[in-house]
Amino acid sequence: MPQAATLENFYKKTALAEMKDWPRDAVLYQPYEEEQILLAENASCLAVRTYLKMLNLPVALEQRANSEFISPGGKRTKLPVLRVENFIYAEFDHIVTFVEQNFNKSLNAQLNADEKDLMRSLNCLAENIFTNAEQYISWVDPTVRDTVTKKRNGCVFPFPLNHVQNWRKEAAVRRQLRLADYLNLDETKVVENVDQMCRELSERLGDGQYFFGNSPTELDALVFGHLYSIFTMRLPNNVLALTINKYSNLNAFCQRIDRTYFSLKENTK
Repeated sequence: MPQAATLENFYKKTALAEMKDWPRDAVLYQPYEEEQILLAENASCLAVRTYLKMLNLPVALEQRANSEFISPGGKRTKLPVLRVENFIYAEFDHIVTFVEQNFNKSLNAQLNADEKDLMRSLNCLAENIFTNAEQYISWVDPTVRDTVTKKRNGCVFPFPLNHVQNWRKEAAVRRQLRLADYLNLDETKVVENVDQMCRELSERLGDGQYFFGNSPTELDALVFGHLYSIFTMRLPNNVLALTINKYSNLNAFCQRIDRTYFSLKENTK
């Protein structure tokens, strides 16, 4: 078995070495936006799409009901799933690492060592706080869970599989929240965590265009994915959107990213 694993790694490294340029047939898989995708999943998918747009790396977006089940795994949402040639990666962190290591493309080349460390720390902190809050509102708040989350998560499956999938998904999310010490928190504390994160990001952004000067970094893509998803996904409990809305520069930041990388380009097609 060790020899087989070594051989597999050898072929994998060889195949990656042959990919000098970004392939034209790269595909990004995610759930259906209108009917199926949940808040945390939408944030993760949008963050990756924004990151790839910022790097000007073209990718075909495919919406699939089973996108979560073709994922090789992940710590949080397991989404989106990026397929490049015969290689599959999921979630923001893994996709960023794959692109940096194998295509030598990065959004943080202009940063010094200390700034890179700070950016990575903020990335990790923002991903944890926003994702846990999004999962908490989606699966712990009973109104959101029963009127929105379960309907969207189960809509692509026939009865009784829709109920089985909702049970499976809820159990997995609650397990994640328990490990993150979020499951037993009340909503007030969850909102406080989000508010503190937004305050730190707002202070970091100030009057600037991006968090680190005049060029976007991975942090800009990640934060936009979360904030824009919270702003635009309609839920009966909109406490997260109300919390973020207090920071006018974060609002302007989201509008600027949307205009620059989505609205203008889509309108000129």
